[in-house]
Amino acid sequence: MKFKLTAILGATAAILASALTAQAQTVLKWAHVYETSEPFHTESVWAAAEINKRTNGRYKIDVFPASQLGKEADINQGLKLGTVDMIISGSSFAAREYPPIGVTYFPYIFRDPAHLIAYTKSDVFKRLAEGYEKASGNHITAVTYYGTRHTTSNKPIAKCADMKGLKIRVPDVPAYLAMPRACGANTTPIAFAEVYLALQNGTVEAQENPLTTIEAKKFYEVQKNIVLTGHIVDHLNTVVSKSRWASLSDEDKKIFSEVMAEAAERGTKIIDEREKALVAKFKGMGIAVTEVDKADFEKTVMEKAKMEDFGYKKADWEAIRAIK
Repeated sequence: MKFKLTAILGATAAILASALTAQAQTVLKWAHVYETSEPFHTESVWAAAEINKRTNGRYKIDVFPASQLGKEADINQGLKLGTVDMIISGSSFAAREYPPIGVTYFPYIFRDPAHLIAYTKSDVFKRLAEGYEKASGNHITAVTYYGTRHTTSNKPIAKCADMKGLKIRVPDVPAYLAMPRACGANTTPIAFAEVYLALQNGTVEAQENPLTTIEAKKFYEVQKNIVLTGHIVDHLNTVVSKSRWASLSDEDKKIFSEVMAEAAERGTKIIDEREKALVAKFKGMGIAVTEVDKADFEKTVMEKAKMEDFGYKKADWEAIRAIK
């Protein structure tokens, strides 16, 4: 009888302990639109496991890649609706809440990836990130280098004027539209997940993305030319929703921030290394990879695309350009 009572009490204690553990664990959703092969996903998965480890299992984070929880606009909206807790997304979408932060997408603002990373450690970034947080309530925890955006096309392009009349897919955000429109191209907004098919069936004749994305999405299969326009040195923000960030203790905020920053650094390194190898890889596949007259592109953009018309402040642009 005593043995049975001990066994019952032990089983009850185990059930209670399990229930308390389950109750103490908070399950979070982390969403993005990128493929599972890309570092934005693999490093998010690493960060999710690391946060679980550093918080002693109090947080279980499920990562949803490849637009599983919606397109980029949807997951940004999800931060408000509470359908996602954190996302990876570009500043072009953050600019819908706070336009000044979108200045980082103005063509040829960054010289190279090192300039971008230097910006993320600057006072001007801190000010713009705080402006976004004040406007949206959401908190940017980290920035990952996404890649330098180049153009793929059915026809060769050497100078800005060669893009005149070209049907090109560009995300429907102001700064992305600046370069193609300044060069006379006809821009068409198509969802990221639908770009391959649009290129394949001729709905558009060109698109623009970093080399790593061109590889991951296999755009090279349906385009004859990779044109190194290098018009935008792109990045992604790791963003935690207002409600979720507010619910975290100071200790947990520190853990989330440190882990996400480390994941961003890891992702940045991977992208940088991949880009350096891809030009040779694409050429080896028989794809035409060509340089352009960047000075011609930049001059045309600066003449025809006034940043003030996009809601950006010239003072911010100048401050970023001055960062060494």
